Amino acid sequence: MEEKQMIKTSKRLSRHLRHAPGEIGLTLDSAGWVEVSALLSALGAHGRALTRPELDEVVARNNKRRFEFDATGTRIRASQGHSVDVDLEYRASTPPDLLYHGTVGVALPGIHAKGLKPMRRHDVHLSADLETAVKVGTRRGKPVVLTVDAAAMHRDGHVFRVSTNGVWLVAAVPPEYLSGL
Repeated sequence: MEEKQMIKTSKRLSRHLRHAPGEIGLTLDSAGWVEVSALLSALGAHGRALTRPELDEVVARNNKRRFEFDATGTRIRASQGHSVDVDLEYRASTPPDLLYHGTVGVALPGIHAKGLKPMRRHDVHLSADLETAVKVGTRRGKPVVLTVDAAAMHRDGHVFRVSTNGVWLVAAVPPEYLSGL
């Protein structure tokens, strides 16, 4: 599959596995899983046919590792980023001392005033490395990378979880834990 098609397919899968499963007649279970056969059938019924080998390729090659199969390979879900109600069942984890958040300059006044909020998602997404945060910020313009004092947040009782693709999740990041504003 060509890179352009890979990105387009990944975005389509993200839409239906994170935000709008009902748009193509899917129902996610409480942990965000859906049967692969149901996904492929629904995509086909809506003019977006995808074969199982193509789906396998998107899951394997997607640089953000957005999707995962269950142990049997018969169910699929998005690893994080949902706006629909799911519980991904990630356990609380001790974060590294510092985490990073990529954004753009226009967002800084709001972040300075209110910190990082999940917006339309369940959690704020944080990166363990600067490179990933820069890539995230670049999606919306010139990137600005904020540093999160995750060690202090954790000591102060904030709960962190880490997704299967390495994205750190937290309910919010108050401004006092941020630098780089």
